[in-house]
Order: sequence, then C-alpha cells, then structure tokens
Amino acid sequence: MKLTRKDYLKTNLIAAVGAGLSIPALQSCNEKKTESVPSVWDYKPGEVKTAGIRMIEIDGGFKVWTKKFGQGKIKMLTLHGGPGCTHEYFECFEDFLPQEGVEFIYYDQLGSHYSDKPTDKSLWRMERFVEEVESVRKGLGLENFYLYGQSWGGMLGIEYALKYGQHLKGLVISNMTASIPSYLKYVNELRAKFPEDVQKMMTDYESKEQWDAPEYQKFVTEQLYNKHICRLVPWPEPVTRMFNHLATPVYNTMQGNNEFVVTGTFKDWDRWADLHKINIPTQLIVGRYDSMRVEDIQKMQASIPHSRLGICENGSHLSMWDDQQAYFNILIPFLKDVDSGKFKL
Repeated sequence: MKLTRKDYLKTNLIAAVGAGLSIPALQSCNEKKTESVPSVWDYKPGEVKTAGIRMIEIDGGFKVWTKKFGQGKIKMLTLHGGPGCTHEYFECFEDFLPQEGVEFIYYDQLGSHYSDKPTDKSLWRMERFVEEVESVRKGLGLENFYLYGQSWGGMLGIEYALKYGQHLKGLVISNMTASIPSYLKYVNELRAKFPEDVQKMMTDYESKEQWDAPEYQKFVTEQLYNKHICRLVPWPEPVTRMFNHLATPVYNTMQGNNEFVVTGTFKDWDRWADLHKINIPTQLIVGRYDSMRVEDIQKMQASIPHSRLGICENGSHLSMWDDQQAYFNILIPFLKDVDSGKFKL
C-alpha cells in the first residue's frame, strides 16, 4: 500500500506518542529548538541563507554567479582565467586565505559554467568584460578592495585597474604578461623545444584544423600542459573539473583554437605602454616553469610604480597548485602589508 505524505506524518506522530511523548511535549520540543538557535548564525527574520552565493545582474539582463568565502576585513574579488574557465581551480584558496582573515569572492564570468551562457558571440570582448566586473563590484557593494586576476583574469585585472582603479586598494596579477604578442612569442619558443617528430605531427593536425583529435590533444597535454600549465600529474580534481567545464565558445572566440596561434578578439591586446598608469599597490606572481616568460613579468615589475614580484621557483602557470607554499607566502604577506599600511617595495 502506498503511503501518502499525510499517512506518513500520522504514522510518525503515533509512534512518537507511543514512545511516551504527548502532543504538547512535541510542541514544547519544537519551541525549545527554535529558542536555542545560536546567535553566531547572525540570522535575520525572513532571511534565506545561500552559503554566500549571489547571482549578480549585469547589462543585458544576464546574471553571473558569485560566492563569498570566509570572513575578514580584507576583501578580495577573484577573476579566473580562460577565457571561459571557472572559479573551481581557485578552491585551494580555502585552505590558506580564510585562516589569515581574508574574505574572498568566487566569481564566474558571463558564459562560464555557473553563470548565464548566452550564445551571442559579440559579447566576448574585453571592453564588455571590464564593465561586467564593474557591475559585479557594484552588486556586491565592494569598495577599497583587492582585485585578483590569474592568466586571462590578469589581463582583465589590468584593464579594470586602468579604468576603475579608484575603487581598488590593491591588485594581484598572477601568471600573466602585459601583451598577447609577448605571450605568443614565448609559448612558441617552448613549442620549439618539443621533440621534432611531435612538432611535425602537431603541424599536420593543425594544417587540417583537427584541434580536437585525441592524438593532437595528447601532444599538447604531455608537452605543454603537464610541463608548463600544472606540473602535478595527475592534476588535482578541481583543476580537472574546471577544464571539464571550460566554456569553449568563449575561449574560441577570444583566444582561438589553440595555445600557439591566437586569432580571437584579444589577439592584439598590448598594455606595455600603459603599465606606469597603475598607481595602486600591485603584486605580480609567476612560476619559473610558467607559460609566461619570467623576464616579461620582471619587466612589468619595473614598469608598475608600486609593485612587487614573486617567483614560484617550482611552479608553472597554476603555481597555486604545484608550488603552493611559495605561492601563498607571496600572496598573503602582500594583502596583509597593504592592509596594515606596511607595504614596501
């Protein structure tokens, strides 16, 4: 016999009474439970807790996903890479930043896995993403905060700082050089070091535009990704999960079909001549085995007036994973020094 919800509740009520609990006693238990809600919950009548998740509306009526993690007076908004990646590969931050009084905010950019995914390719432009970040800042009520950008997020962070730097207390540019031509020059130098037979086979696949061919992907993974993107093999689960969620329409429109030839909307991006205009405390981070040239990041440090440089000697493009101790020993002191007024070059 199938029990209805009413039958189920009735059966459990009879069982409770049979156990010696009267209906008034049950009501009393419920009242006591309500009265014992701990004040540390900071619960307001009518409020629904969402684990810090908020959907922020941006231009066009779209919504992007954000999540606040931790509590502290240091507020940091994160910009993930890609374009088209997700916040997921930042999940290791949870083991390092909250304990140091850093409240950070995950944010999946428009088109990425947890946010709205429109199909209009005209949206995938640098200028629109800068305005999106500003909408997120306003939606979250952030002021005098830290902006953290990694890889493509570093590009976006530079652009935001040049236009809206008055809202920032500090900037972190992680694993990103100041121009796409600089990146391309170096990543193709790395490619030139691949075994000759691998280079030839990759060229064959590329001439046929077979970017997704399993053998081609195997070459890219073994020769580039495992040596210069993340040196941990196998990759940590959040990194793998992020790549499984990669928004290829965004990536292909802005970057192109592979790492070595950029044909997308940001192919001509170059900010070398404007770095001196960034007047807020800035932390640059690069891995010794990065897909970005260390000397380029050193040049950036010389160009940005109030900047520090940290090199993760055992790290690659995802140094927060493959050289964690070095990475967070660079990031955390920067945030604390700026916040306490002790920032020095």
